[in-house]
Formats: sequence, structure tokens, C-alpha cells
Amino acid sequence: MDARSLARLQALGRLVLGAGLVATPALVAGGWVGGVARKPEGQVLAVGLGARDVAIALGSLRAIGAGYGAGGWIRAGMLADAADLAATVRARDGLPSLAAPAVALLAGGSLVLGAWLQASVD
Repeated sequence: MDARSLARLQALGRLVLGAGLVATPALVAGGWVGGVARKPEGQVLAVGLGARDVAIALGSLRAIGAGYGAGGWIRAGMLADAADLAATVRARDGLPSLAAPAVALLAGGSLVLGAWLQASVD
């Protein structure tokens, strides 16, 4: 699989996760942040993060399709993933037990993939 195909899959994954956070914040964010995802104040943050990921995904997909400019969108996703990972590690003692390992796997994996993709897609 080439870099553009992997970048497209990464963007689609980000789109699905982001849309899930926007559409069903309590369900999707609950495994990450626990019971606060059922409260309106927790849902505000989940929806905002979801919209961020939808925007990054759509920008990435457009740039990948155009054949240029995807590197910047991938770097934006890397910044978002790094922030999610850092915030999760910092708050890990108050999160569900699987949250930190799951975010480390997802966000950390996305960071590693992004580091390779951002220089390879354009």
C-alpha cells in the first residue's frame, strides 16, 4: 500500500472518529473520559474535538485527492494527536483503565504514521 492510500485511510479513520464524537459524544467519548461524557459539559468538549478531527480529515482528503498540500493537514493531525496523547497521560489516574493504553495506541500510532506520511504524500 502506498503513502497516499495510507494517508487516505488515516484521514477516513479520523473522519469516522470525529463524526462519532459529534453525533454521539456520550457513547464515543465515554470510553476515553468516563462518566463526564454523559454530562453536557463533557459533551461540549467531545463535540469540539470531534469537529476538529472532521475538519482535519476533510482537509486531508481534499489535499490527497488534489495531489498536493496534504503534508500540512497531516501535520495538523499530528499536533491534535500529540495533544490528545499528552492530555490523556496527564489525566490517566482519573480516566477509565483502558483509556490511556487505547489513546497511546491510537494517537501514538497515528503520530508515528503521520511522521512518515507527511513527507511522503506530496
